[in-house]
Amino acid sequence: MTTPEVEAAFEALEGHKQRIAGTHMRDMFANDPARFDSFSVTYGELLLDYSKNRIDQGVMDALFDLAKAAGVDKRRSQMWHGEHINTTEDRAVMHMALRYQGLEEVTVDGENVMPEVREVLAAIETFSDKVRGGQIRGASGKKFTDVVNIGIGGSDLGPAMVTQALAPYTDPKKLRVHYVSNVDGAHLADTLAGLSPSTTLFIVASKTFTTDETMTNARSARSWIVNALDETAVSSHFAAVSTNIAACAKFGIDTDRIFGFWDWVGGRYSVWSAIGLPVALAIGYKNFDAFLKGAAAMDKHFRTAPFKDNIPVILALLGVWYRNVWGFPTHAVLPYDQRMVRFPAYLQQQDMESNGKAVTLDGRSVTRDTGPIIWGEPGTNGQHAFYQLIHQGTTVIPCDFLVAVRTRNGINGHHVKLVANCFAQSEALMLGKTAEEVVAELRASGMKADGIRALAPHKLFPGNRPSNTLVYPELTPGMLGKLIAMYEHKVFVQGVIWNINSFDQWGVELGKQLAKNIAPKVREPADTSMHDVSTQGLLTHYHNLRTKR
Repeated sequence: MTTPEVEAAFEALEGHKQRIAGTHMRDMFANDPARFDSFSVTYGELLLDYSKNRIDQGVMDALFDLAKAAGVDKRRSQMWHGEHINTTEDRAVMHMALRYQGLEEVTVDGENVMPEVREVLAAIETFSDKVRGGQIRGASGKKFTDVVNIGIGGSDLGPAMVTQALAPYTDPKKLRVHYVSNVDGAHLADTLAGLSPSTTLFIVASKTFTTDETMTNARSARSWIVNALDETAVSSHFAAVSTNIAACAKFGIDTDRIFGFWDWVGGRYSVWSAIGLPVALAIGYKNFDAFLKGAAAMDKHFRTAPFKDNIPVILALLGVWYRNVWGFPTHAVLPYDQRMVRFPAYLQQQDMESNGKAVTLDGRSVTRDTGPIIWGEPGTNGQHAFYQLIHQGTTVIPCDFLVAVRTRNGINGHHVKLVANCFAQSEALMLGKTAEEVVAELRASGMKADGIRALAPHKLFPGNRPSNTLVYPELTPGMLGKLIAMYEHKVFVQGVIWNINSFDQWGVELGKQLAKNIAPKVREPADTSMHDVSTQGLLTHYHNLRTKR
């Protein structure tokens, strides 16, 4: 239930919106030469420039007041101290413990979890080092050349995104890591097409070892190994990330190749756990450890920095400002880094599965919109696709631009153009182009008056479109860890302000339940009268086409 203090804070923000709504950002910059200094913050070598937003100091002060009224500091402390803030599942939320680097105890239900966390990390280090070094081999004695991770959701998106983002730290000539998630058999078939069973290691990532899509793919992968080698090869070619030891053993996986995690680790927060095993195999444990340390550094910043200097808090508050006060429904994440092509998709799950909720913690309907639609694509590709809508469309879309100062792509000249495009887009979104500027530009090109009148409206850019820009030296494992943790904490802060549970995902379940009921009727024609007429029609048409074939 919302509090009077929170409602008063939102009311104040509505007043600030009315106060600044008539002021264009280009005028804000013109009137304040120190605007960048006032509205940018650094943590180490990571810079957040949030000056290109519809804000002034009064707005930011009101946003910080909202965070205080919502009890962000209290909920942050409760999370870190292991309280069961995931109330619908009665669980603690302790993904920060997975990367914690300090010596203090981190407790859940009165027990220090750090010894177990570090025991699992040590097992990951040993296993990944031995696979990479050739001490652990396939049943025929050959070194593994390929690893296939079979998972879905958080067991796939996180490690797949990280592996691709950190491609310069991999050595595909020695070990290639692949990811299969879709129950569509094409995903597994296309992945296995270029692989040899004798040199392929599978990781089955499922906490319960019952996830339907994952286990369907795992059983098919098992058959692929057995058919090419034999039944005894399964123990040499499979590992598991799971807590269901009995099911793993029945599948044929040896106990020393089962890596566990805990119910206080949510799937979309699990890349730091044993779910990150394929990442350690891809980039080496030393780099995986640097990845963890980067996230731990951001955790410390989030837990200790004042709100006015706290990057995740600032990002969260700006998001609330646009979602609730201005009514902007989407948010674009635009990394200027081709290797981060999966980063927006990863954040889709992180944000939309966390905050796509319509009831508060006490089960009442929310009184304002919650999570925005998250989407994006790497620059500069997006500039030739959807940026048209961002610049001149009728819907305002706040954006995050991310760019590194240095790159490891090894090709000279490209990165300067990439960075120039990134900075230019944020400037163009803020400035826009006025009618006077358009007319002057067309006159200078020699266009006649009639042509100018016809063309000018199409070349107007409203500007005043908000964006944040994050700049960092290089996309190292440590920096990627910082960025992911930054967005995790942003989502958490917004969930606190909206008074929702950011750590359950009941919305995922209904479709799965119905699919189990429909699957037998897809296999063979059957009575469908208990389904709606649309589903009945779809099943009938499906079987008619199947029969014709």
